[in-house]
Amino acid sequence: MSYKKFANNNEAAKIIKNNDTEYAVIQNPAYIFPEIEISPLAKTIAEPADSLVAVVMDMDGTTTTTEEICIHSLEYMVRRITNRMDKNTWAGLDHVRDYPHIIGNSTTKHVEYLINTYKSFIDDKSLRSSFIQAALWTLLIGQDESRKRDVTENVINLGIGNLLSEKKFLSLASSVPDAKEFEAVVKAYTKKYSGLINTDSFENIVRAAIDIYYQRYHEILVEVTKGNADKLAKELLADKTKHLIEPLPGVGIFLAMVKGLLGDEIVNISDLLVKQYHQKNPAATDDFNLKQVSKKLLRLSRMFEQNPLKVAVVTSSIYYEANIVLSEVFRVLLSEVKSWNISTQRKKKIIKVFSGYKNVYDGFVTASDSNEIRLKPHRDLYSIALHKLAISRDDFTRVVGFEDSESGTISIRTAGIGRCVAVPFAQTAGHNLHAAAFISYGGLPEVLLKHNLFIK
Repeated sequence: MSYKKFANNNEAAKIIKNNDTEYAVIQNPAYIFPEIEISPLAKTIAEPADSLVAVVMDMDGTTTTTEEICIHSLEYMVRRITNRMDKNTWAGLDHVRDYPHIIGNSTTKHVEYLINTYKSFIDDKSLRSSFIQAALWTLLIGQDESRKRDVTENVINLGIGNLLSEKKFLSLASSVPDAKEFEAVVKAYTKKYSGLINTDSFENIVRAAIDIYYQRYHEILVEVTKGNADKLAKELLADKTKHLIEPLPGVGIFLAMVKGLLGDEIVNISDLLVKQYHQKNPAATDDFNLKQVSKKLLRLSRMFEQNPLKVAVVTSSIYYEANIVLSEVFRVLLSEVKSWNISTQRKKKIIKVFSGYKNVYDGFVTASDSNEIRLKPHRDLYSIALHKLAISRDDFTRVVGFEDSESGTISIRTAGIGRCVAVPFAQTAGHNLHAAAFISYGGLPEVLLKHNLFIK
């Protein structure tokens, strides 16, 4: 069907009326025209498919636990710009009020919400000094070149571009400064430049706050690359037994199965999958018949051994972040696989594949493949994934998409995938998951154990 290139209100309304579908109303960041966009949603598909061709899945909160680090970094940003670092002064972000607005969207949308919510507490002096520290850390110590470019632009746009041509700055930029040198330059430049920073507009405050958020998140990631993830976990996580970055329950078995790596040996770890189901959904009271479960999983596993699925991971994180996160996830997965009750030969095969996440994923789509203004809930990232996997539009009905958030489920549907599955976790329990065809509180284990991965 062809449409006119331009339409007035009545003509646009007629087009929408003639399309028998739901629409998502997507609000853009404050600096983007138009304020909202209306996007059609693929029709939900609830009935099982004869077969599948691909799985597309989110990273933070769906594949791994890193959503907690993102939340920590956002809270850290609010603490810095409000000068309330002490938990006795401010308890922190509210799970019920704040979390639905800071998970699943672009970083810009998360920060815009937080600035609007906590604007009455912002201390301008703290905002300015925190921005200078974050900018200097990114430019002198940070390891992501795309972030360095963004921060350079922000330093210029916020009115302190002269900092970049300072002899001291240029000399430190040629080699990573030690802690004492860095502390000294932050102190000197805060005194010299903080009063010149332009924080008169909402957009500029958001720019500065975003850089403070990323500085904290990347500071943590640098420590992960140094092998200090377990040490950080004890400092940052309430549960001291957890890894800082680890796969969510069932991810390893799910990926090994759909990639055709388990075959008949799925029956040897079906009890483990049931255990992981209860880990993901502690409130569940299901009492699985292990013999029946093993029989169903065996049929499914044999099917995938003959016809492995294409799998793409899709994240609003930038490449630098996703690369570190998934590398750590698969480091932990390797340890998990070593404990599986399967044959040595099969175990060696899976370990070889799991030695690098790019061996597992046929598509790896990050925010770096698009732009901050077109991240979830826009369709772009998932559309790029479908393109990278070479899935034709006729086969979109044979794709399953997994997301943990409201924005993520909308993104899947707006990309044309009707078999959209929400796998919420504690922090997204308050999200509106209306866009999902299914809600699986037991996550990927539930999808396999109770829904046969939506295959007849």
